[in-house]
Amino acid sequence: MDVNDQEITDRYAVYNGDSCEIMPKFADGSVHLSVYSPPFCGLYNYSSSDRDLSNCRSYDEFFTHYEFLVREIERVTLEGRITAVHCMDIPSSANANRRLQDFPGDIIRLHERLGFDYVARHAVWKEPLAVRLRTMAKGLAHKQIVEDSSLCDVASADYLLIFRRHGDNPIPIAHPLGLDTYAGSRDIPADLWKYKGWTGKQTENRLSHWIWRQYASAFWDDVRIDRVLPYKESREPDDEKHVHPLQLDVIERIIVLRSNPGEIVLTPFMGVGSEVYGALINNRRAIGIELKSSYYKQAAKNCRQALEAGEIQDGLFSFADSDLAAEVMA
Repeated sequence: MDVNDQEITDRYAVYNGDSCEIMPKFADGSVHLSVYSPPFCGLYNYSSSDRDLSNCRSYDEFFTHYEFLVREIERVTLEGRITAVHCMDIPSSANANRRLQDFPGDIIRLHERLGFDYVARHAVWKEPLAVRLRTMAKGLAHKQIVEDSSLCDVASADYLLIFRRHGDNPIPIAHPLGLDTYAGSRDIPADLWKYKGWTGKQTENRLSHWIWRQYASAFWDDVRIDRVLPYKESREPDDEKHVHPLQLDVIERIIVLRSNPGEIVLTPFMGVGSEVYGALINNRRAIGIELKSSYYKQAAKNCRQALEAGEIQDGLFSFADSDLAAEVMA
């Protein structure tokens, strides 16, 4: 296993290396949940490495490379459990007319072919002017409406695609007291806080019902877009300006809904560690893999700070003093 650097505790194991080399060493069915954002083929380049999926020479080559990783995710995922993929529509390589490629659709078809059922999709709303200012997309400028609105763009949503591995889940993901924390921008009605930790009939738990309605929606317009981990320090001089980690609200929702406290959350494209961080502060264990050294260093720093700052939420799970890496290695 080619690892350039690593940091392993009883709570997390993070690696600086290639996911395609590291994941084959993991045991079958050793991961309870995976959540990640793959490189958006043809849209951004994250590094100069030929191992980086963002540097594939074509869309087809990207999916050949990505297929190997999805096969590994299917193998290491516990039966009946979830993998969540963050993605978006991307411009086609033949983009003279600003044609879009159905990247989410191709990701869905790949997973369905490799042992997953496609079970849900959440759309994450983005404010059009903010997208215009960040990307400088001509089609999002008001000027385009004035000149020729046939070439107008939209601020496309991000998507969180939910897949379930074939088989029966042997460990139910239970919330016996419902949901009592909310990751989002809305204000919880003040009269609902009295239901926090409600031990009576859960049909009466109005706080949990309120949170559930936000999370169960297919359209997430309450995600705090700027609630992300620090990343500017990890940029290198040749990095593109797009670098923007996945929002912690998105990560926390999927982790709380789709895993139990103490379970293992995997991210094969760790970046600056958002998914690992989200797992830690929600009383889970985490494994992250990142190819780019500067991102890895920032991710390891973020993991340490999460534990040192005492940001871990109260939970009933007691962590054993064990080697997390040894637990998942075949």
